[in-house]
Amino acid sequence: MALQSLYRLHQPAYAPSSSSSPSSRSLSSLQSAEAKRLIFGDFNGLFCRRSSSRSVRRARGGQQISRSRGLHSNWSKIRAASSVLPNNQKKVVNLEDIISERGACGVGFIANLRHKASHAIISDALTALGCMEHRGGCGADNDSGDGAGVMSSIPWDLFNNWADKQGIALFNESNTGVGMVFLPKDEVQLKEAKTVIVNIMKQEGLEVLGWRPVPTNVSVVGYYARETMPNIQQVFVKVEKEDNVDDIERELYITRKLIEREAKQKEWGSELYFCSLSNQTIVYKGMLRSEVLGQFYLDLQSELYKSPFAIYHRRYSTNTSPRWPLAQPMRLLGHNGEINTIQGNLNWMQSRESSIKSPVWRGRENELRPFGDSRASDSANLDSAAELLLRSGRNAEEALMILVPEAYKNHPTLTIKYPEVVDFYDYYKGQMEAWDGPALLLFSDGKTVGACLDRNGLRPARYWRTVDDMVYVASEVGVLPMDESKVIMKGRLGPGMMISVDLINGEVYENTEVKKRVALASPYRKWLEENSRTLKPSNFLNSALMESETILQHQQAYGYSSEDVQMVIESMASQGKEPTFCMGDDIPLAALSQKPHMLYDYFKQRFAQVTNPPIDPLREGLVMSLEVSLGKRGNILELGPDNAAQVVLSSPVLNERELDLLVKDPHLKPQILPTFFDIKKGLDGSLERALRRLCEAADEAVRGGSQLLILSDRSDELEPTRPAIPILLAVGAVHQHLIQNGLRMSASIIADTAQCFSTHQFACLIGYGASAICPYLALETCRQWRLSTKTVNLMRNGKMPTVTIEQAQKNFCKAVKSGLLKILSKMGISLLSSYCGAQIFEIYGLGHDVVDLAFCGSVSKVGGLTVDEVARETLSFWVKAFSEDTAKRLQNFGFIQFRPGGEYHGNNPEMSKLLHKAVRQKSETAFSIYQQHIANRPINVLRDLLEFKSDRPPIPVGKVESASSIVERFCTGGMSLGAISRETHEAIAIAMNRLGGKSNSGEGGEDPIRWRPLSDVVDGYSSTLPHLKGLQNGDTATSAIKQVASGRFGVTPTFLVNADQLEIKIAQGAKPGEGGQLPGKKVSAYIARLRNSKPGVPLISPPPHHDIYSIEDLAQLIFDLHQVNPKAKVSVKLVAEAGIGTVASGVAKGNADIIQISGHDGGTGASPISSIKHAGGPWELGLTETHQTLIENGLRERVILRVDGGLKSGMDVMMAAAMGADEYGFGSVAMIATGCVMARICHTNNCPVGVASQREELRARFPGVPGDLVNFFLFVAEEVRGMLAQLGYEKLDDIIGRTDLLRPRSISLVKTQQLDLSYILSSVGLPKWTSTQIRSQDVHTNGPVLDDILLSDPQIAEAIEQEKVVHKTIKIYNVDRAVCGRVAGVIAKKYGDTGFAGQLNITFTGSAGQSFGCFLIPGMNIRLVGEANDYVGKGMAGGELVVTPVQETGFTPEDATIVGNTCLYGATGGQIFVRGKAGERFAVRNSLVEAVVEGTGDHCCEYMTGGCVVVLGKVGRNVAAGMTGGLTYILDEDDTLIPKVNKEIVKIQRVVAPAGQMQLRSLIEAHVEKTGSSKGTSILKEWDRYLPLFWQLVPPSEEDTPEACADFESTTAGQVTVQSA
Repeated sequence: MALQSLYRLHQPAYAPSSSSSPSSRSLSSLQSAEAKRLIFGDFNGLFCRRSSSRSVRRARGGQQISRSRGLHSNWSKIRAASSVLPNNQKKVVNLEDIISERGACGVGFIANLRHKASHAIISDALTALGCMEHRGGCGADNDSGDGAGVMSSIPWDLFNNWADKQGIALFNESNTGVGMVFLPKDEVQLKEAKTVIVNIMKQEGLEVLGWRPVPTNVSVVGYYARETMPNIQQVFVKVEKEDNVDDIERELYITRKLIEREAKQKEWGSELYFCSLSNQTIVYKGMLRSEVLGQFYLDLQSELYKSPFAIYHRRYSTNTSPRWPLAQPMRLLGHNGEINTIQGNLNWMQSRESSIKSPVWRGRENELRPFGDSRASDSANLDSAAELLLRSGRNAEEALMILVPEAYKNHPTLTIKYPEVVDFYDYYKGQMEAWDGPALLLFSDGKTVGACLDRNGLRPARYWRTVDDMVYVASEVGVLPMDESKVIMKGRLGPGMMISVDLINGEVYENTEVKKRVALASPYRKWLEENSRTLKPSNFLNSALMESETILQHQQAYGYSSEDVQMVIESMASQGKEPTFCMGDDIPLAALSQKPHMLYDYFKQRFAQVTNPPIDPLREGLVMSLEVSLGKRGNILELGPDNAAQVVLSSPVLNERELDLLVKDPHLKPQILPTFFDIKKGLDGSLERALRRLCEAADEAVRGGSQLLILSDRSDELEPTRPAIPILLAVGAVHQHLIQNGLRMSASIIADTAQCFSTHQFACLIGYGASAICPYLALETCRQWRLSTKTVNLMRNGKMPTVTIEQAQKNFCKAVKSGLLKILSKMGISLLSSYCGAQIFEIYGLGHDVVDLAFCGSVSKVGGLTVDEVARETLSFWVKAFSEDTAKRLQNFGFIQFRPGGEYHGNNPEMSKLLHKAVRQKSETAFSIYQQHIANRPINVLRDLLEFKSDRPPIPVGKVESASSIVERFCTGGMSLGAISRETHEAIAIAMNRLGGKSNSGEGGEDPIRWRPLSDVVDGYSSTLPHLKGLQNGDTATSAIKQVASGRFGVTPTFLVNADQLEIKIAQGAKPGEGGQLPGKKVSAYIARLRNSKPGVPLISPPPHHDIYSIEDLAQLIFDLHQVNPKAKVSVKLVAEAGIGTVASGVAKGNADIIQISGHDGGTGASPISSIKHAGGPWELGLTETHQTLIENGLRERVILRVDGGLKSGMDVMMAAAMGADEYGFGSVAMIATGCVMARICHTNNCPVGVASQREELRARFPGVPGDLVNFFLFVAEEVRGMLAQLGYEKLDDIIGRTDLLRPRSISLVKTQQLDLSYILSSVGLPKWTSTQIRSQDVHTNGPVLDDILLSDPQIAEAIEQEKVVHKTIKIYNVDRAVCGRVAGVIAKKYGDTGFAGQLNITFTGSAGQSFGCFLIPGMNIRLVGEANDYVGKGMAGGELVVTPVQETGFTPEDATIVGNTCLYGATGGQIFVRGKAGERFAVRNSLVEAVVEGTGDHCCEYMTGGCVVVLGKVGRNVAAGMTGGLTYILDEDDTLIPKVNKEIVKIQRVVAPAGQMQLRSLIEAHVEKTGSSKGTSILKEWDRYLPLFWQLVPPSEEDTPEACADFESTTAGQVTVQSA
């Protein structure tokens, strides 16, 4: 059948059905394969019931592929919804509650500017919602959606029609409120709940006019959702005593709060929920899929349901059991994204409860509490904060500007044109900490409807307006059929932008108009000038204050080691940056260690993965700030000059002179509280008593008017019996005490301490409540280091850069500040003010009494030290300062580097010697000595506290499954070729392929020569891979797992189609939340060729994947990879942390095949020490949580679980299996087996055995052969077999997930006996399938896709097969995603990246879904007439992509946004021409594409390493950040470009080189020819006028090219370099 006729049916449900014959998108070949699928169908997590919208698919193709739903009987129990809220309200929010609720979504609104209500708006909203289905998630039954809903104005016609039929008087619209209520299902409880509602309404003087059961169709609800479905009714109330709308809304708000408070006391309390109670708006929502919402609520189908606006929302929740109330929109907002700072926001909102007052409440503020609920989602809490501001008299736009401010600092446009907006933000920054994180927020109070975007612009938001006065905002374009000739405006919301529609007056306000209006309402500038003060930076001290003996005594007392001083403090003082190290953290957790640790070492930083992205502090630092405000935070509801009376610090790091200035500040009335405890009467109880006294003193000081508490452990004379309280404990205890007593808003806390010198320690203190820190001993240490004779000599001899004593301290502070930015950015937080008090840590090894005292709300899964045990550990440092036999120098504990007598390291020289001996001699006895060594090691990891017990007798080893089948479950770590040498990389791959296991390419592509089996081996050598020895014929050096990391280096279509598995690396165990970096000296010509970059230029992988800012973005990348290579399983690599189970559920719903959990103890080639040491958790906890959460959700069968991190033996494999893992990853130990000697200098390129070096002469020393690694894995497998036989089990399958076979060992730890491993030993049941069944299921599919139709077209198939030319035209919709990816994959598999000589010329018309034209390959010329969403041309390797609007448009093409964010991410070739503007991050990590576009958002050409980009229009901020290659030409007609360019790397010059002028002109000519661009035409017409208006951005690697260098022949003179604006 010809493609056109086939495709005529490709029309969504809204197309007139008569226009098409009932032919189908017949994919018979696909269907027969489908029929054989497992009963689970293909786990198409995101495509519930098989499609992005069933109605759309059905209209497109009559035959719907049916899916089996026969699994309902055996789902694990559904958690009763009643376990939601206990009655006892704790004051501090609990991280456990927060991390079990994560979400992200698709949203939009439609509004009529003439305030004309119509039913069409509602039906359009439902249609748009159906086209967003792929942005939502589904439960394990693939049918219960995570939630969908609409908010509109109240449909009075509908309700009056009902009232009339019921014989009730018609409603008076001006004073009737309508409540949409979820009620308990149980009849008795339903009556009780209604009684409570009616009684409270009566008390409030409201008259209940009637109850209306909401008509629903239950048959369309999914199984899970039906189990928890509430009774849904509407209540109508008359508000007589108020006449103005705001007062009526306030009365209804108070009534609702009183009902909620009353309900909390009842057992059915958690089942009562008001979706809305208002005189203006109503919300219809539920745990439904988008397309079902309109079928479920019959009201939404009624022609009488009319509204002038509608907000719609589809939720993708990563959490386990989405609840009906958590569907959105909320009462005011629809929120797509994630609030990263939620824990701090909730703590501060609770602290505000006592200070919030406003005359509008007439003294009833108490009845409004609480202001947050940690068990609700982040969206619900943001909604309640916004609602509080709105009901207290602010307007909706102002409320959102206060809660979600934009990055206004150093913003060129705002500072120059709108200074009043800057004043507004400055006024509020000290009063309300930003609710920070990726977010698109839609809001309405019935009078206005609007949308705003977070400060980073991390969610997509597009808007358009038509000639008939309709305004649309949506996460995607193409969600509604549009006559383009009627569209008069098309745009996108950029970072921090807002759009607002005034429904009453029919006006649309774009960003700056809205903000200007809000900001001019009060004299913010005047208030700030009169009351706000900034602390002026003071000079550092320039001489030492202490004698060297005194300094030493202090350092010993406060817990410093020689490593801390030499590797951390001194290296920060000399270089001004954090020290780098390598190889990961292989020492015991602080609680397991026999050496004393500072309290900070029990805390691990939390980090963002999947549900929200890390930020890039290096390249996108413009959105970040370390500013802190000190002093009382006033009543947020009251406007006035007093609230501005605060002291502003530019950063939280103070020196001694700055602290003195604060101590003398009369306005703050500072109070110094010494932090020591007295042990004269014995140690027990002394610390706790001292903390209680400290809290009382703080309490008294604040009540006495002090606005600044300085907790200080400074003392002229240290006393043996008065040790210092660990400062973190002191800060945390005071912070919690003040919150609990309602005083926290009245004062700030500063720590003046000796016990703080590393970035992690600063972060801990700030995270638990300190606003600033004066690290006096660290600064003194810097001064002493600079004055020491050793340093002076080194500087004199030129061995070290010369720094002054002030400079040394300045360097130290600079390193701390950039380290803090990095720690904030790992969690995706931009502002220190949002991080302060947010407790973004988890605790390993402190008991609950310590946590409840000072760190309330933080997670401490395994318990640990008591307060007295903490005191004992503190004392062990303190006594060293007074003991006679203490050495005259600091002790080296060996925490960072291995040393004899120091801390135990898992990877130590002894272990590597024993292992080398065993694998090289292939000797079992030698391997058993290695096993003994590991079995007898000190307790190093949590699993060392466990042992196996069996419930059956042993069996002979002969009966156990073979070693060859066990090794198939083994994988090696993702080590990049570049971090390690080619020899090592290939030897590991060959060994894994011999075994049938899997090696991992790591980031950076792969040489195609490795994909062919060797056939030329003679005596172990092959001319194909001449640098290796020990080869055999038939060996292949290909990596079965090919990695897609954030730098996308080497990711080409051919690379992807030659993989068995594709791994998306979200985070790395050794440094989660952090990007990678390959230093320039490791980028050899070979590495540069594989990575499409330039030799010698450093390569940086950004911390976030720029196409993964949320869970639905990850699902999209999984979709893209399944699209290009449908035969490869896709794995997602996560790092263990609390809450990972929730994240993993989302990943499973996102259609991943494999989830990998990495422990914090994995290796790395290079990373800052603080990241190696202080982020990530043990995999034992991460694996347990993931395995059990997936089982509880019925998702465990969908995914293979793989674990890695410090695995060394068969015992480790067995432990991981018992905790639920199917496959096992080995990283560092595999490198050791091939010859690594653990020199721990990987980051220097000087590896003595050539394992981790790119230097030719060192690589020649590489000792390894593939056979060594084969021997190692066979030994491990034999060890596993022996243990299985001992336990009496025949195969690994039988023990996977069997935690009942584990028990705690009776072992006594040095520090505590209080560790509790019950979390790891608990069990929630086993998966329904065996591990082997899970591992052998088919690759998950994307379901029917447009590419299959293209490929089944005979002409296209022939063109690919016989390299012919073909022309096609086809219609496309936003639900068609990653179009052309699969076609490109088929061509790449057959011809490689460049071998195809045919031509596919395909034109698409309509709105393309995400990732349009991804992974294109030469020979594909794709044209789109219409518009596209995010990720256009992602990873394209060649060919041509043209995007142009339809011929007749009502808007000017060059002013309209026509493609979305993050286009050309990681592209390696081809050309793209876009007639119109692009969104944020255009051409990020572009390697070779030539692009022409007519305007872009922020961060254009970020991380670009090659190619050429021409922008014929305006760009956003931060252009060319991290750009190390390629050229960019930007037209600057109004002279505003220069302040927007990131000048760190590139230089800016006019286009003076003739070759550059030619390059520019020929690209514009091509652009005009392909797109008919009017902008391009006028530039070419007046070339001489326009050419001088272009700037050329040139990175250093391009400075000598003919395009960039005017006198290319002779010298490189004559360049215009503009330093700054």
